[in-house]
Amino acid sequence: MPDGQPNRMHPAHDFLTHTLRICAACAATAVVASLAACSTAGTPHAHEAQSPHTRAGAPAPGLAAPPRENLPATLARALRPVLPDGDARLAVAVLDLDSAYQRITSYGEDTTFVTASISKVNILATLLLQAQDEGRELTYSERMYAEEMIRTSDNAAADALWRVIGKAEGLDEANERLGLSSTQAGPGSWGLTRTTATDQVKLLRAVFAEGRSAPPAPRGLTQESRAAIGNLMGGVTDDQDWGVSAARSPGSRWALKNGWLQRNTTDLWVINSVGQVRVHGHRYLVSVLSDGNPTMESGISLVERAARAAIGAATSHARPWPE
Repeated sequence: MPDGQPNRMHPAHDFLTHTLRICAACAATAVVASLAACSTAGTPHAHEAQSPHTRAGAPAPGLAAPPRENLPATLARALRPVLPDGDARLAVAVLDLDSAYQRITSYGEDTTFVTASISKVNILATLLLQAQDEGRELTYSERMYAEEMIRTSDNAAADALWRVIGKAEGLDEANERLGLSSTQAGPGSWGLTRTTATDQVKLLRAVFAEGRSAPPAPRGLTQESRAAIGNLMGGVTDDQDWGVSAARSPGSRWALKNGWLQRNTTDLWVINSVGQVRVHGHRYLVSVLSDGNPTMESGISLVERAARAAIGAATSHARPWPE
């Protein structure tokens, strides 16, 4: 079975107040206002991305200069001491949203992994795209399912929204719009969707980037849809604060979704983590996918070390990695 927490519903008032405070400056559309009201191993490659967006208060003219050396090679060297032994596999992708070097840098570009619960972000993005197309608000049930699916990784909520979006067909249609070319929806379960680390950063870019950096509406997510997803990913429960958040600067904000699944055929663990972290004032999109881990704990350790290595390779503040 895909991962998740036991079914439980949480009071939304405090989280609602926090979200409305964050989103008060933007004119909410009818589609997402309702959701926001309820929630606050391989070869390295680089991929083209469009120019980054500028948030209020983010110094656009101060973008970091392109790196002095090839970032894919730097990432490969950074990951060398992290790469797992035995049956475990690892793929990593990273993008600095505040750098002039706007390429997704990846290790294990063509390696596909089972998503487990990171596909819940994809389900929510699909739901919001469909609601945008239909010009409708999310229902009360959809809003509650969305909050539980992201914040507590509730599987029953994901099952319900999986049916709403049209299961695999709906997910694949949305991913074509969002540019996820290497992601294939699970034939029988959202948790068995297959994806790559690069595609997961493309999805994160569709959520956390604005303007030219993200697919324009109506093809892509609106600003309000992106804000709703980002706020939920920034409000996951404390017991799920692991994975890519380990790479953030102390005290900085983060947003993530984790996935964990023990495979019945091998008893080995899939451990995945995707999200946005801030390091030295820069916003990084990071995805770390792994499988073949002997335990959940060892998989989490691997993912966190890989996330730190990826940020170290990408940031202009990191020291050069030794040969």
